[in-house]
Formats: sequence, structure tokens, C-alpha cells
Amino acid sequence: MSILQFYILVYLRDCAIVKRESFMFIITKILAGLVLLTQICGVGLLLSLLHSRARKIIVSFFERWAILLAFCVALVATSGSLFFSTIVGYAPCELCWFQRIFMYPLVVLFGIALYKKREEIVDYTLLLAIIGLLISAYHNYIVFVASQAMSCGAGVSCITKYFVEFGYITIPMMALTAFGAIIFLLIIKKINV
Repeated sequence: MSILQFYILVYLRDCAIVKRESFMFIITKILAGLVLLTQICGVGLLLSLLHSRARKIIVSFFERWAILLAFCVALVATSGSLFFSTIVGYAPCELCWFQRIFMYPLVVLFGIALYKKREEIVDYTLLLAIIGLLISAYHNYIVFVASQAMSCGAGVSCITKYFVEFGYITIPMMALTAFGAIIFLLIIKKINV
């Protein structure tokens, strides 16, 4: 192999790495932006529920679209976790696996509920989302508060921050936001069914 061929191969390899890294960067930024937008909208919605006229409009809108929106949130969360683990190569920690156990079935359950136009699914999915939220809240506690003092088991450490966007958005924060949004939607649906 000549020197020229070697440099051409190195250049092509480096171009492929840059394209892969820029793709990962873009997807990470999009997901982090969605999380930030969800959190801002969530706070705005909670504050607007204090106003009686706005409450009626918000509740009627989310009561009608709660299952579809919850399906979309669960689908994006599941797709994001699969993207980070299978495409990017981030190994999930033990708590991430437990959160997946409670997020992945939500996609299937909401999908079936949408297909069959059934709304009784709220009780079951709400329980899954609450348990997932509790695990995610504990995971965020470990990451942000007790990062030096605690560990969650063998394998990948639960305090591993593969990235930090906007100063605080990590993979555990993404999961916490997704579970919180799903719970918000399901509670509105449950109250008004």
C-alpha cells in the first residue's frame, strides 16, 4: 500500500467519523431541545391551570388528545433510548434498564388503545409511568446530588453523564421529563373520563 493510498483511507475514515459524530450531535440537540420545550410547556400549563377560563380550554384539549400525545412522548423516549444505546453505543446502566422496563410497554399499550379507541388503559399506563418516574427521580438524585457517594450496581455507573445539554439535561433527565409528561396527560384524561 502506498503512502497516498494510506492517507486516502485515513481521510475517508475520518470523514465517516465526523459524519457519524455530527449526526449524533444533531439528534442529541434535537432530543434535548424537545425535553426543554416539554419542561417549559409543562410549567406554563401548570400555571395556566390556575386561571379558570384557561383551565377549561387546556383540559378539554388535553382530555381529547391525551392518549395520542402520551403515545408520541413514549415513542420518542423509546426511540431516543434505543438511539443512544444501539447507534451511539452508550451502555445503559442498571437504573436505565429499569426505566426502560416501564417506558417500552407504554408505546405498545398506547398504540393498542389508539387502534382500538379504548380509554380504559389510563389506569394501567398511569401506574407504569408513576413507577418509572420514581426510578427516574432516584436516578437523577444519584446523578446530580449524591454523585460521589452512591453507586447503583455492577457494570456501567449510574452517575455516568454521556452528555449534558443546556447545563442540566442528561439521559436520566430526559426520562424523568418523559415520565412526567405522560403522567400529566394521563391525570388530565383520568379526571375527565
